[in-house]
Amino acid sequence: MPDSPRIVFMGTPEFAVPSLDALVGAGLAPVAVVTVPDRPAGRGQKVRSSAVKQAADRHGIPVLQPDSMKDPAFAQAVADLAPDILAVVAFRILPPAVYETARLGAFNLHGSLLPAYRGAAPLQRALMDGVEETGVTTFLLQPSVDTGAILLRRAVAVGPDDTAGDVHDRLAEIGAEAVVETVRMLADGTAEPQPQDDALASPAPKIFREDGRLDWSQSAARVHNHVRALAPVPGAWTEWDGETLKILRTTPTDGGGAPGTVTVDAGRIVVACGHGAVEVLALQRQGKRRLDAEAFLNGVDLDGARFGA
Repeated sequence: MPDSPRIVFMGTPEFAVPSLDALVGAGLAPVAVVTVPDRPAGRGQKVRSSAVKQAADRHGIPVLQPDSMKDPAFAQAVADLAPDILAVVAFRILPPAVYETARLGAFNLHGSLLPAYRGAAPLQRALMDGVEETGVTTFLLQPSVDTGAILLRRAVAVGPDDTAGDVHDRLAEIGAEAVVETVRMLADGTAEPQPQDDALASPAPKIFREDGRLDWSQSAARVHNHVRALAPVPGAWTEWDGETLKILRTTPTDGGGAPGTVTVDAGRIVVACGHGAVEVLALQRQGKRRLDAEAFLNGVDLDGARFGA
């Protein structure tokens, strides 16, 4: 590979940190990192930096924190860095005025095997559908979101009980490898972008609170997939006794009855679904901590209750 390319890295959450760390470890340290401004967070509303900014500070990399991606001053600040490559991981939508500053190309790391699951919540939507395989894709940026030519794809298997949290961590690690390899391909001219087949595309829209509501009339398999797709956060939920109850871990099991009906047997919480039933292994009341089923039942009588009513 020729002289090390001038890379500008853009990202925000913990998912992006392994990619930044991997670039530094591979001798491809970015000349700058772009992330969101520091903001109040948590119960105390203490001002906090993004996970990516914390990682950049650890590596001694200069950080830009623009308020708006559309501010001409931000585009000029990126252009002044004279980037060869823009590497984007879990960041905002960039206007062409920003990503076209990259001499060799600007790419994004997406948490699915594109063109499947284009959108803001690819991992959650994939698990809701019960996929047995997902992965990451790097692709060239263009104005239409998640539609650019594919540079590289890496797949991982998804187990029947894997949660979004489990798969998230695996995707972050293989994503980091993909980011380093993509940078090297762009830098040495070996990248071969392949256009996406729009006919194979599927949407992965953002998760809103109502998307977490469990529909007990669905099959046990679909209820189980919904729970694990939203675990550990934001958590699938149901209504019970006038409050919201988060259902955080389940497993399909035998059972029947009206959908949402709860049976307690030997410390097990079993909820009837439209077809079959699920055993609830972990759950959380409003304002309380997560508990396993046995601990939850120490202070609550659920036998015969109805979830979702």
